[in-house]
Parts: sequence; structure tokens; C-alpha cells
Amino acid sequence: MVITRYTAFAAALALVFVATGVSAQQPQAQRVHGTLEKIEGDKLLVKQRDGTVATVSLANDVQVVGVAKATAADIKQGSYIGSGAVPQADGTQKAVEVHIFADVQRGSGDGHRPWNGAPDGTMTNGEVGSAVSGVDGPMITVKYKGGEKKIVVGPTTPIVKYIISDKGELKQGASINVTRAVKKTDGTFEAARIQVGRDGLVL
Repeated sequence: MVITRYTAFAAALALVFVATGVSAQQPQAQRVHGTLEKIEGDKLLVKQRDGTVATVSLANDVQVVGVAKATAADIKQGSYIGSGAVPQADGTQKAVEVHIFADVQRGSGDGHRPWNGAPDGTMTNGEVGSAVSGVDGPMITVKYKGGEKKIVVGPTTPIVKYIISDKGELKQGASINVTRAVKKTDGTFEAARIQVGRDGLVL
């Protein structure tokens, strides 16, 4: 299964980080995502969707995050999640996709804001509170600083979870996503954080 809206979610989350924690004087970051074609030490050759090949150097303290398919059963009370969703007439949010963050990522992009991954879309990041079963799937309460939203997770909603990993995750043919790659003067990129799709997951 290919999660087609994954990169839209990643882009929205990256913009949150840029708006809240990056100085205007720092080099502008770009996204690099595609298939890992070759590994040369700490350099990755990534074939992007437009057919070009980007060279990505890994920072010494690079954080490697595995991204794996998950199910609604993996969303537990106390989990920290992000959900792209569409507002419903009854005030709930219908999830378009759900991302379950690793514990060390708790607090990432906390809040509720517009999201361009769907018409009238919203993005809500927060901690899972109560959950109740419903006809359209479980309805979970997501609490964030300043509020909460009730999100309905349907049976076909794409769900992924993040696993903090290491460079061993980087294998030829894997799907790679760097949301904030810093472009250097020689045209190559440097990454401090990289996401890797597990078991054929395309990011």
C-alpha cells in the first residue's frame, strides 16, 4: 500500500518546525525524497521522483527514523500522534491519515492548524486521550496545548508509526524522505534527520 498523502503531511510538519525554530540566517532547507540507489560511506545517492539523483551527506549525529505501516490498534491512550483530517458537520474530524510518533518525538508540531493535504484539511498533533467505538471506526480524543479534537479513524485510513533507528536502516531500494535537507554550494545536500520506509512502504 502506498500512502499517497504522506509527503503532504511531512511538508506541513516541516513548515511548523521552520516557522517556530529556524532563524532566517540559516541555509534554506529543501525536501529530498525518492529511492535509495547507492550508499557510499556517509553519502547516499537518492533517485528522486523527477528522475534526478541527489547526493545526500549524513550529519555526524544524523537521526534515522523508520516509518512502518500500523493499524488503529496501535493508537493507544497516551500515544502522541499527528492526523491530517477533514472537518465534519458534527464537529468531529475525519482522519485522512494518522502518524504515530516515537516517544522522543512527543510534542512535535503540537496543535491544530490548516493542512493542504485535503480540501479544507486540518492537521492535529497531540496526545491521545479517550477512545470510543463508532460505526465509522474508533473516535479518539486528541489533546494539545489549548484544546482538543475528536478524530474518527476509519477502517481504510492509512496509519504509520515512527521508530527511532540507526544507519542500518539505510538499504539500497528503500524509500527515503528528508524533509529539511540543507543544500550546499556544490549542489549536494546534508541531512540531520532522515526517514526510511520499512517493508516496501513508499514515503
